[in-house]
Amino acid sequence: MLPTYTEQQAIAPQIAGRNGSTPGYLEYPKDLPQTVAAPPGKGSSFTCMVPTWSGVKSGSNDFTQALDEALGAKLTYQMTTGNDYRDKQAAVLASPDDVADWVSVFGWDPPARFDQAVESVFQDLTPFLAGDKISKWKYLANLPTAAWSFGVIKGKLYGIPVPGEIVTDAIFHRADMFGAAGVEAPKTPDEFLEVCKALTAPDQGRWACNDMATAAPNLMFGAPPDWRVKDGKLEYRWETQEYRDALEFQRELFDKGYVHPDVKADTGDAKQRFQAGQVAIHYDGVGAWGEMVKQLATSSPEAKIAPMSGLSASGTPIRYAGSPANFFSFLKKSDDPSRIEELLGIADYLAAPFGTKEWEVASYGKEGVHFTRGADGVPQPTDLLEEQHPGVLGTLVTGPLAKYDFTNPEFVKEYCEWQAAETEHMQEGPFYGRQIVRPAEYATLDQPMYDLEKDVVRGRKSMEDFDAAVTTWRSSGGDRMREYYESVRQQLDA
Repeated sequence: MLPTYTEQQAIAPQIAGRNGSTPGYLEYPKDLPQTVAAPPGKGSSFTCMVPTWSGVKSGSNDFTQALDEALGAKLTYQMTTGNDYRDKQAAVLASPDDVADWVSVFGWDPPARFDQAVESVFQDLTPFLAGDKISKWKYLANLPTAAWSFGVIKGKLYGIPVPGEIVTDAIFHRADMFGAAGVEAPKTPDEFLEVCKALTAPDQGRWACNDMATAAPNLMFGAPPDWRVKDGKLEYRWETQEYRDALEFQRELFDKGYVHPDVKADTGDAKQRFQAGQVAIHYDGVGAWGEMVKQLATSSPEAKIAPMSGLSASGTPIRYAGSPANFFSFLKKSDDPSRIEELLGIADYLAAPFGTKEWEVASYGKEGVHFTRGADGVPQPTDLLEEQHPGVLGTLVTGPLAKYDFTNPEFVKEYCEWQAAETEHMQEGPFYGRQIVRPAEYATLDQPMYDLEKDVVRGRKSMEDFDAAVTTWRSSGGDRMREYYESVRQQLDA
């Protein structure tokens, strides 16, 4: 039922992707081709339910009007703040008549019982997109197969994907602070402790690191983010020896005073501490890297941020692949196939890859209004772009990932080369690329374990408490959840 993949590349990247890593572009294309001959819409109006993290209000403005003109249809955005979006969506799905025509859904956290609501609320896209049928929409066919597989629910294709990074996070370090302390980035947990000792100087207002709660189990010890298969059976994250070892390691960081005291007190901003030089090591998503580089270029030009690599307790680095789709979107069920095809045409336009005129319109709006063009051809946004761009299109559909920053091509080069190298250590979990909604009865099962993790590493609870909690987790639903996922695994393997 998956669409046939057909590559469409407007321009070749200067840095090719490897093993699914993001390709990089160091120069803005001089002549962007217009690749969609005519607006895909037929003059219809559509509502779009989307999360937002910007201050842009919904409603018509110069940007949305320019985009509507390019699309040949009117899109109206029903925006809800990102933190409230999941709950709002659950309420809307309970009343199918109120559902928007095009709905964005978090790939990492769909609403409870979403898989049960899909069939009655949203359009089965299998008849439109399966196999070679997708060739009618060349840019949708250009999206990775793994991303499309994430939109398959109960054996049918429902979701349109927004591709996600295969490498999602990193342990960042202030290379300038490391150099001043005479240490290099560590490759083992023991070396990490030695480096932390050299970096920590409370009398100078400096500690080694921020919280390593996710970094230690995932990026140092190789614990899975959820399930893995061991000896033919499913094993959950905190049942693994790697996770247990990571807890003991983190506890040592706290016990020796290497972690900034605000972490234990749950106060302050971790990223600000890192940028201010109060800590030299910080865990974050890869998207934060470029943001921090830009901010420090102004506030602390001497600062140098770099991700660690090759750090492993076992001697063999392990990285679990990120979700193939960050978001995916769904079309409201309709008895009119032409309406679905019109929306798919609009989605196809918005999925145009970097380097096309369509991509530029969706990203920057109208030249002379929302941006001017520099001597090198790079769009220079006006204040109006920030005021008017809804910033939500990327939660509905995008083209394949592309990394670019034309103010700092050296950063793009560093980013892409590091990410490509990280993919050499990549593993996929047993349910990679599958959209499996956890049954509602297990929705809160894990939270006590995450709460206990904080207490254990901060010295408020013991490892014996942790072991007892794992036993309780199993008897309170963990073993039943394992049985459910084992049945899913058997179906997938059939």
